[in-house]
Amino acid sequence: MNRLLAISDIHGELELFNELLEKVEYDAAVDQLILLGDYVDRGPNSKGVLDRVMELKKQGAIVLRGNHDQMMLEAADGEPGAKINWIRNGGLATLQNYGFSVVDTTLPVSQLFWEHIEFIRKTAYYHETDDYIFVHAGVQPGIPPHETDPYLLMWIRQEFHQGYSGEKTVIFGHTPTFVLRETENYAVYFGDNQIIGIDGGAVYGGQLNCLELPSRKVYWVRKS
Repeated sequence: MNRLLAISDIHGELELFNELLEKVEYDAAVDQLILLGDYVDRGPNSKGVLDRVMELKKQGAIVLRGNHDQMMLEAADGEPGAKINWIRNGGLATLQNYGFSVVDTTLPVSQLFWEHIEFIRKTAYYHETDDYIFVHAGVQPGIPPHETDPYLLMWIRQEFHQGYSGEKTVIFGHTPTFVLRETENYAVYFGDNQIIGIDGGAVYGGQLNCLELPSRKVYWVRKS
């Protein structure tokens, strides 16, 4: 593979996602695409994003799970309180893609919805190479990813941002880069402690980023 290409937190922004893949001139035959999760919620076309991600996985992309994908899965599995929690965190926009309304008491019966659920169920929590760890939210400092509670890999924030000191560079999403910087800057965040945050807050009016490795070149797109 010539390039590693990492993208995170698409959140239903299918048009931006496709535009970004075109901009980086992604070629599945020579590039390794790694998607860091949060394909759904808040944005206009989560169903379309999941369709595209499934297609990309068939071509060789590595697909990881984000906390929003996990909330969708927990709601589908009927875990207590999960459906309400998901809707409160942007899940209604996703459900509406499948013809669901907030007054419904059951989840969609469409075959595609359940195909997407089974696809999410098979996603990984992290991907590790000789030089990098790719993960949705981050890793628990001092603990190998394979020994870490998957919940933390999808949800951790400050403990990781401030406490990580491992040798491998961690590429993550989950926390928008403008939050990491505490300023209105959506660019990729290169931390001093071997962490690189790539969530540009696209669904909040920011940008969708792609990090190319090992060059550390950055591509991005945003709504006009």
